[in-house]
Amino acid sequence: MTRKAFTFLRGFARNESASMAIAAAIWIPAYLFLIISSVELGMWTARHTMLEHGLDTTVRDVRLGTGTIYDRDSLRDTICERAIILPNCQQNLMLEMVRLDIRNFTPPSSDYACADVSTYGAGDEVRPAVAFQYGRENELMLLRACFQYEPVSPGFGLAEYLQTDGAGLLDLKSQAAFVHEPL
Repeated sequence: MTRKAFTFLRGFARNESASMAIAAAIWIPAYLFLIISSVELGMWTARHTMLEHGLDTTVRDVRLGTGTIYDRDSLRDTICERAIILPNCQQNLMLEMVRLDIRNFTPPSSDYACADVSTYGAGDEVRPAVAFQYGRENELMLLRACFQYEPVSPGFGLAEYLQTDGAGLLDLKSQAAFVHEPL
């Protein structure tokens, strides 16, 4: 009986008729993981670059001190207008502006204000109260932005390893500092 089993196993090991199917079953998931992760990383990079661009060009306008009074909504509108590939930018962009003391500098907290929409019920206001302080002449200001978006492939590839909130949204965070110039 053992001789028959060894003969069968030896014949099975020499048979190469399904060798490509086994190799494909092993390598195709690895290639899919790489392809989907590459797409996710590309989308993350493009969106983060556009958020940085929108924030930097908007802060440049504020820094030039053209006499225009900016509020949270106008800054958000300008950033969203310049960061053209951010989906639902008006609803998913949180802004926080903090006054920093140059002479007694303490770094701001590293926590950005992003809305966790999973903690709110339907129809509730999903924007938490965040600091938005307007500076005066010669004051150092830090403008921080947090944009949330749904990953391309939630739960698979790179998106599985990125930090998400309770609703499965990814956070893109950016910041820019400026000094209010005297008029």
